[in-house]
Amino acid sequence: MDENDPGLFAVHNSTAESHAKASAPPLVSPTGPSRSSNVQCDNAPLAVRMRPRTLDEVMGQQHLLKPGSPLRRLIEGGGANSVILFGPPGTGKTTLASLISGATGREFVELSALSAGVKDVRQVIDDARTRLIRGINTVLFIDEVHRFSRTQQEALLAAVENRVVLLVAATTENPSFSVVSPLLSRSLVLQLESLSPADVRGVLERAVTDSRGFGGALTVEEEAYADLIRLSGGDARRALTYLEAAADARMDAAAPLTVADIERSTPDALARYDRNGDQHYDIISAFIKSVRGSDPDAALHYLARMISAGEDPRFIARRLMILAAEDIGLADPTALQTAVAAAQAVQMIGMPEGRIILAEATVQLATAPKSNACYTAIDAALADVKKGNIGPVPPHLRDGHYEGAKKLGNAIGYQYPHHTAEGILAQQYPPDNLVGRDYYHPTEHGAEKRIASWLPKLRAVVRGKPKRER
Repeated sequence: MDENDPGLFAVHNSTAESHAKASAPPLVSPTGPSRSSNVQCDNAPLAVRMRPRTLDEVMGQQHLLKPGSPLRRLIEGGGANSVILFGPPGTGKTTLASLISGATGREFVELSALSAGVKDVRQVIDDARTRLIRGINTVLFIDEVHRFSRTQQEALLAAVENRVVLLVAATTENPSFSVVSPLLSRSLVLQLESLSPADVRGVLERAVTDSRGFGGALTVEEEAYADLIRLSGGDARRALTYLEAAADARMDAAAPLTVADIERSTPDALARYDRNGDQHYDIISAFIKSVRGSDPDAALHYLARMISAGEDPRFIARRLMILAAEDIGLADPTALQTAVAAAQAVQMIGMPEGRIILAEATVQLATAPKSNACYTAIDAALADVKKGNIGPVPPHLRDGHYEGAKKLGNAIGYQYPHHTAEGILAQQYPPDNLVGRDYYHPTEHGAEKRIASWLPKLRAVVRGKPKRER
C-alpha cells in the first residue's frame, strides 16, 4: 500500500465537543474536565480510561512542566510555539497533546501519519485559515509524525511558520533523524523521559483506586507492584495493560493480585528497540562503549538486546571489526583477526547459532588490552596532510622503473634494508619537512608494550644520518 496516496487515507477533523465522542479519551482542560458531557466507554482499555484529564494528574515530565515553561504555557492557553514531543512509548505524548487542545478558543484537529496524505494536510490548513479569520486558532495534532513522508512534512512548513496552525507532533523517534530540518527549526523539540519507578507506581495506584479503573475493588501485593514496575520499563501504558491483564487472569476475583497472576498473563517483556530509529543507534553505541570500556557483562547485555530485536548480525560484526582496530589495535593483534573471523562465520552460518560467535568475539574484545595508538596515529598524519605538510618525496624513494627516471635523480642512492644483517639501516623516508615527526605513540598495554620498548631503538637507527649517493 502506498502511504502517500491520498485516496487511501481518511482524516479525523473535529471540534473539541465532537472530539470527545471519538474512541480517544475526552478532551481536557488544564484545570478540569472538558465541558463535554460525554464519558469514556466503560469497556475501553484501562490505559485509555486512565489517561490524565488534568495537568495535576500527569506523572513525570516535570522538567517540561515547570511554571513558565513553553509546554505549560501551551497547556494553560498561552504560548504560540509549535512543539514536537519526542520520547519513548507510554510517556504521555498523546496526553499532553490532549491537554493542549483543551485550552479555550482552540479548535482541535488530529491527523495520524498512518492514515493521512498530503491532500488531508492541505485541507486542514485551508480550514484553519478560515477559522483564523473568525479568531479561532487551530491545534493540529499529528501522531507518529516520523512516519510522514518528506513531502507531507514540507506541506506543513508555511502554515507552521505563519502560525496558521499550532502544530503538536508526537514521535517515538529522534526528530533529528526523522523530521525534516525546516520543520525542526520552526518547532520546539521537547524530549519526554521514561517514567521513574515512583511515577509508574503512582499511575498503577491511581488505576487501582480511581473510579475509572478498579475503584478500590482490587488490591495488589507489594511484590506484584514491583514486578509491574520492572516490566513496564518506564512505560505507563504498558504498566496499565499488564495490570489489567493480570487482574483478569486471577483465579479468584476477590483475591489480591500476585506475581503469579502477572507471570500467568504477561508475555516476556520485549526490549524497546527500533532498527530504523534512534534506539538502534543508542543500543549499538552503548554496546561499543561497553566493549571499549572493558565491561564484557554490559556488552553482552546490549548484544542480547540487539539479537532479541532481530538486528542484522552482520551490522554487529562490522562494528566489532572497527572497534578491534580503533580501540585495541596492536595491544592485541589477534583482536582484529577474531572480529574478521566472527564476521565471516556469522555470514556463513547465520542465526541463531551466530549469536555464540558474536558473544565470543564480544567477550574477547571487551577483555583485551586496549590501545587507540594506531587510530590516533593515522588521524595525526591526516591532520598534517590537511594542513599542507606534505613535502616532496625524497629522490631516492621515488619510482625508478621507467625510462629517464635516473636522469631525473629518481631512485639513486636507495639502500635495500635486506642487504644488512639486521634488516634495518639509516635512511630518510619522510619528506624533508617531516623528518623526526612522530605519529605513532604505542602504549604499555598488552603486546604493544614490546613495541613501546623497541620503537625508540628502531627510530634511532632509521633516523641516523644516511649515506646516500648523489
